[in-house]
Amino acid sequence: MKITTFRHNNKSENKYICAPDLAFVVKKDLHKDKRRLFGYIAGIAAGVSYGTNPLFGKALMESGVPIMVMLFFRYAFAAVFLSMLMMFRKESFLAKRHELSLLILLGLFFAGSSITLFCSYEYIPSGLATTLIYLYPVFVALIMVFLRIYPSWRTWISILATFAGIVLLSAPSGNAQIRVPGVLLAIGSALCYSFYLVIVNRSKRIRNVSEHTLTLYSLVTGALLFAVIRAFQGGNMLEGIDTAPDWGNLIGLAIVPTMISMLTLAMSSRFIGPTKTAVLGVFEPLTAILIGTLLFGEAMTTQIAIGIAICVAAVIFMILKPGK
Repeated sequence: MKITTFRHNNKSENKYICAPDLAFVVKKDLHKDKRRLFGYIAGIAAGVSYGTNPLFGKALMESGVPIMVMLFFRYAFAAVFLSMLMMFRKESFLAKRHELSLLILLGLFFAGSSITLFCSYEYIPSGLATTLIYLYPVFVALIMVFLRIYPSWRTWISILATFAGIVLLSAPSGNAQIRVPGVLLAIGSALCYSFYLVIVNRSKRIRNVSEHTLTLYSLVTGALLFAVIRAFQGGNMLEGIDTAPDWGNLIGLAIVPTMISMLTLAMSSRFIGPTKTAVLGVFEPLTAILIGTLLFGEAMTTQIAIGIAICVAAVIFMILKPGK
């Protein structure tokens, strides 16, 4: 059997590795690089797809669709479409008893993030809410430190740089009215999202649960929660949904910024970790701003352009290996 000789950097003796063992190490490293690359791609896809919210949601809000109605159909339709995909792929819908409670908790965290976000808009400008919600990469990093998992200095720099870029992108006007409940709700949304990312990545109880099953239970939990809240509010569950374009926008909202976003988010968190996935979430506001500029005629200012450049540079800095 062929023997390959290696010299250790710090020791004088030679180490010998059999060729089959070396092949296994190389294959393992390539597999790791492939997972890392796929994790980054999935993280970017999650941010971009979630950033298409204005593309579908703006028209629905202009049609007078209540927030809870919109959220219910968004999650319910996404759950139906994902179920159809799982049936086509002949995947199991079942979860073990010890997994079920945590899957429901994940659904509550994700739905809670949506509810607190929309409620914050009633108290503070959307730009300030966007800035505060993007605190979630910081929260994720702090939670990971609490778990004794320390992000690299490159990741910390990327977090600070992307947050600075978001401040430039979403800075509210000087005469904007800021109320404490809105600030707390926006921060609460960021915290809910942070816990969702960390649990998906770190929990051993759901390690063997596929991304499809995990996402499905989160969607069903969210849909039930929104239905209960709407029932307490009173009113028609079809309020504001009067035309075919309204249903089309609901379906688009369910598929792109909900089902696709949640699936790729879970994949990215598992492949590259919740902290880096959180940083890649910067593509969400970037996509929303580009949609507003290209489709809705919103202004592209120098400040926004600088903010976009900072965010993109920070993400590239995080993704590239040292020395690149």
